[in-house]
Amino acid sequence: MEVDGQIEIQEADFDLAMEYEKLRTKIGNSVGAIVSFTGLVREQQIPNEGEGLTQTLRLEHYPGMTEASIKKILAESAQRWDLLGQRVIHRVGNLKPSDQIVLVLVASKHRPDAFAACEFVMDYLKTKAVFWKYEGTEDRGTWVTSTSSDFNRLTKWS
Repeated sequence: MEVDGQIEIQEADFDLAMEYEKLRTKIGNSVGAIVSFTGLVREQQIPNEGEGLTQTLRLEHYPGMTEASIKKILAESAQRWDLLGQRVIHRVGNLKPSDQIVLVLVASKHRPDAFAACEFVMDYLKTKAVFWKYEGTEDRGTWVTSTSSDFNRLTKWS
């Protein structure tokens, strides 16, 4: 069964309650669980920048390519679990600590499938989605890459 997978790449913030309700309404009464993950920009020490804490995170993407990479992730999760719907909203542009950066919603008849698929989608977004991230302070910064722990998380899905 093909599962609806909605993807939006946008600069604007999103409203979790509104996005949840849109998915819930679209799926109808067959849904038994909707699991959500909302990622936030966190203030943290920037590697190789001394005492600098994150003041900005700039996300860049390649339109079309980014959506295609996320579409593949959603297609794989729909093959692995019995899902009714999926939604990913990922922000781009300049963000600051505490800003929402990503939303993953997964709907299914049963909670184990929704939980597993949501975690899978997020693990793959961190490593396989086409984004470029620049983390900066007031006067300098660095390009961010996926960490070894991000890639290690993928082994559990093999």
